[in-house]
Amino acid sequence: MTIYEAFSLLGGVGLFLYGMTIMSTGLRNACGDNLRVLLGKATRNKITSVLAGIAVTVLIQSSSATDVMVIGFVTSGLMSLIQAIGVIMGANIGTTVTAQITAFNISAYAPMILFIGAVMTLFLKNKRTRDIGSVILGFGMLFVGISFMKSAITPLSQTKAFISFLSTLSNPVITVLFGIAFTALLQSSSSATVIFQAFAMQGIIDYRTAVYLVIGAAVGSVTPNLLAGLTANRAGRRCSVLNLLFNVIRALLVLTVITIFPQITTFIQNLSPGNVARQIANTHTIFAIFAVLVLLPFAEKIVALSERIIPVTEQERRKGEDRKLIYLTQTDRLPAGVAIDLAHREVTRMGQIAVKNLALATSCFFTHDPALAEQVRENEETVDYLAQAIVDKLVELRMLDLHRHHLNRLYRMIMVVDDLERISDHAENIVEYEEVVRSGKAVIHDEARGELQELTDVTLQSLQVSLEIFEKEDFEQYGEAERLENLVDDKKDEIDAKHLVRLMEGTCDPQGGVLFTDMTIDLERCSDHALNMAQALLPEKVDA
Repeated sequence: MTIYEAFSLLGGVGLFLYGMTIMSTGLRNACGDNLRVLLGKATRNKITSVLAGIAVTVLIQSSSATDVMVIGFVTSGLMSLIQAIGVIMGANIGTTVTAQITAFNISAYAPMILFIGAVMTLFLKNKRTRDIGSVILGFGMLFVGISFMKSAITPLSQTKAFISFLSTLSNPVITVLFGIAFTALLQSSSSATVIFQAFAMQGIIDYRTAVYLVIGAAVGSVTPNLLAGLTANRAGRRCSVLNLLFNVIRALLVLTVITIFPQITTFIQNLSPGNVARQIANTHTIFAIFAVLVLLPFAEKIVALSERIIPVTEQERRKGEDRKLIYLTQTDRLPAGVAIDLAHREVTRMGQIAVKNLALATSCFFTHDPALAEQVRENEETVDYLAQAIVDKLVELRMLDLHRHHLNRLYRMIMVVDDLERISDHAENIVEYEEVVRSGKAVIHDEARGELQELTDVTLQSLQVSLEIFEKEDFEQYGEAERLENLVDDKKDEIDAKHLVRLMEGTCDPQGGVLFTDMTIDLERCSDHALNMAQALLPEKVDA
C-alpha cells in the first residue's frame, strides 16, 4: 500500500466522519428542541422509551449523540434509569439505519448531492433551509468518503502483510475484540460498520468475519458515552455504565445464539444473495432488534446491576424523592375539592425547597462553602422540575368540572409556582456572585457584607412568614408579611444609599460594588415574591 493510498484511506474515513457530523448537526438544528422534547415526554414506559430512542437516533444519525442527551437527562434528574435504558436500546436499533443507507451504491450521484447541499448551505438565507442543506451536504460527503475508502483499500487485498493480519481474525474472540478497539478509536459504530462493509465489498474480509466485527462495534460504540459520564454526576456515570452493560450483554447474547444456531447467519445472507454490503447491514439491524426484544423484559435487572456497580447514595435517594410528585398522583379519580387541596400541599412542598434553597445560597455567600453551591444548583434543578410537573398537573385539573372558587384557587397556585421558581433562580444568582468573590475577581468589604447580612436576615424572615401563611392559610399573619416586605424595601434603600457614598468616596471595589447592587436587587425581589405567595389565597382574592 503506497503513501498516497494510505492517505486516501485516511481522507475517506475523515470525510465520512465529517459528513456524519455535518448531517447530524444539520438534523438537530432543523428539528430544534423537538428532539429533547421527544426524549423528555415520550418515555412514559419502556416501549415508548425504545421508540423514542429509535426515532431520535434515526433523525440525527448518531446513537452516541442520543446517549449523551440521555446522560444529560439522567444527570439532571429529568429521566430515570429505567426510562434511560429504553432509549439506549432504541438508539442501538436506530443507529443501524446508516449501514442500511450506505448499502445502496449511489456513489455516482454523490457529486450532485454535494452540489445541491453546498448551494442550499452557502447561498440560501432561510436558516431552516440552510440546515436541511447541511443534511444533504453531509449525506453527499458520506458517499464521497466511502468512494475514497473503496479506492484506497483495493490494493490491500494484494498486500501480504495485511492478508497475514486478517488471518488472525479467524478467531471469533479476537475478531470481536478488534471490532471493539476499532470502533472505540472511531467513536462511532455506524462509521466502523460502513468501513467493514467496504472491506467486505473489496473481498478483503468475508461475511463471517464481518459478523463478529459488527458485534464488537456495538460494544466499542459506548466509548463517547463513557467519556461523557466522566464529567457527569453519579447518576450520569451510572447511565454510562448502564449503556456499557447493555451492549456487553447484547454481544454475549448474540455470540451465544449464532454459535449454537449458525443457520441464523446463513438465513441473513440468503435475504440478500450476492450483496455483502446489504448482508452486513441486515446483520447489524437484525442483531440490534433481537437483542432489544430479548433484553427489554430484563431492563430492571440491568438497571439494578448498574446501581450495584455505582451504588445510590442517601443524598441521591433523597434528591430522587424530592423530584417526584407526592400528592398530585391520582387526581383524576378524586373529587375536585380534594384534588385542589392536594395541589395546595404539593405547591407548599415546592415552596419549602425553594425557601431552603435561598437560605443555602446566602449561607454559601457568607461562608464561601463550595459544597453549598453544588447543593443550591441541585435544588434549583429540583425546583424547576417540580414547577413544570406541578403546572402540568394543575392544567389537567383545569379540565375537571371545577367550581368557580376552586378554579380561582387553581389559577392562584399556578402564579405561586412561578414565584417560587423565581426565588430559586435568585438563589442560583447569589451562588454565582459568591463564586466571583471567591475567585478574587471582586471584593466585598466588611461593612458591605454586614449590610447584606442584615438584608438577608429580613428577607429570609419574610419568606418564612409568607410560606407559613400560604401553607396554613393563617391570614391573621398577613399584616406581618406586609411589614416585613416593607422592611426589606426600606433596608434596601438604606444600604443602597450607604453604598452610593462608598462609591463616591472611592472606598468600594468597582466589581464588588456591582455584585453588591445585584444581590440587593435579588433579595428585594425574593421578598416581593414572598408577599405574592402570602396574599395568593386571601379570601377576597380567591372569591373575586
